[in-house]
Amino acid sequence: MDDELFFTNVTYDPDVYYFLYIGELKCYDLNRFLAEMFSRRTGRRCEWISIVPDILNQYTHRNLIVLPPPGVPAEPETGGLPVSLRADSARFMEAVSAHPAVHRLIDRILSGQEHLFIHMYESIPEMTLDDRPRVSLLGPDKELARRLNNKAVQYRMLAGTVPVVDFRICESMADLLTTTEQLRPLWPDGIFVSRLYSAAGTASAITRCQEDILRKFGHLDEQYLISRYIPHLHDPTVLAVVANGDEVYIAGVADQRIEDGNRFVGSTYPSILPRQITARLREYTRRVGRLMGREGYRGIFGCDYLVDADMRVHFVEINARKQGTTLEFCYALEQILPPGSPSLPELEYHAVLEGRFPADTVEPDDTPPPVCWGTYNYKLRERHVTCGYIPQNIHERESFCRVARGELFKDYVILEHIGSRHLVMPGTFLARAVSVAREPDDVREGLDQARRMIELTIDNRNQMQECRPQ
Repeated sequence: MDDELFFTNVTYDPDVYYFLYIGELKCYDLNRFLAEMFSRRTGRRCEWISIVPDILNQYTHRNLIVLPPPGVPAEPETGGLPVSLRADSARFMEAVSAHPAVHRLIDRILSGQEHLFIHMYESIPEMTLDDRPRVSLLGPDKELARRLNNKAVQYRMLAGTVPVVDFRICESMADLLTTTEQLRPLWPDGIFVSRLYSAAGTASAITRCQEDILRKFGHLDEQYLISRYIPHLHDPTVLAVVANGDEVYIAGVADQRIEDGNRFVGSTYPSILPRQITARLREYTRRVGRLMGREGYRGIFGCDYLVDADMRVHFVEINARKQGTTLEFCYALEQILPPGSPSLPELEYHAVLEGRFPADTVEPDDTPPPVCWGTYNYKLRERHVTCGYIPQNIHERESFCRVARGELFKDYVILEHIGSRHLVMPGTFLARAVSVAREPDDVREGLDQARRMIELTIDNRNQMQECRPQ
């Protein structure tokens, strides 16, 4: 491999059928479901090789290539420490697509099999490896996904189909300031401002005065979506798969945990909302999926909503990609559905390649599931030096299985902890926590305990200060 790689432990076996996964480690285990499916279909042992930007202290994953993400600060700023930062997905995909070591790897794989699939968290145009012969993306069309992730496209497309909040599209910063000033007396609870492409609250804000807009967006002269902010009690999210203009599979409804009004940090399942509301959310998402299917979209997607104090549902956004909850939904559905039912990655495979779901597809109903789960993404708002390490856990799937069988009442795991003596930049996941239990209260308890453990691994005294033994 190439010296520019941060880490690699790839081994190639000509008897194995391979596919590539390109994206963050948080979706690494989704590939297990695809590998199991490919093994059944090809009659060969199947493995995947992952190309990721996650800079960690230690790796327990097989067949891994770690490419340092673009944008790492120069050494004088880092004190000589390894730097972990949230990769810009477009720039990372450009780097992966151009890397000689990646092309050499593809050449080697294609010497032993006819075709190579690339699996990704999100289909984006900057990934160009699928321009090569005998290589294709196992996911939604890249250009279409990009268009459908545009919030202006979403709101215009869905107006009249689902309950879309009152909105405007502003063409520039000047237009944004003029329009919001006119609307503030009419929208007294605030105005939600978002760049046309944003996720997890990183490019959006609830604004209550013009200074809020200038502070967050003043340096960016571009198009914006603005909408009336609605005070609300619930932030549900629905995960789904679309196979065509008619077939839409609903995996379930979870509740998002939102901090500071718009910052997503995790989810819990099942939703605490009444069944008549979750039924409405499923129906709205099915309508959205059918529209996306008629546009040509094939694969996993999610829809976010809010529910106000009067139990009225309001559409927030489409995520034309996998959601952060996709892996946990896979583990839960494995315990809910009949044995052998297609997993979400398998449904996406059939949707992309065949435009339909397999005959043995089973959609979960709205009855109480045998497991409850919750996730928490521990994101840093300021840069910190880590001074502790939590070993990588590889038993999340087992936790779901044992809780569903009654062998455990509750369990939690901490995943992808960066490790000690790293400089962690703002917006980066220090770690993720997943809690599984029979009861929602036990899920919350597990997340709280995990969060306290993660907090012990950062030095809050000074972002660049040396970590000393306590």
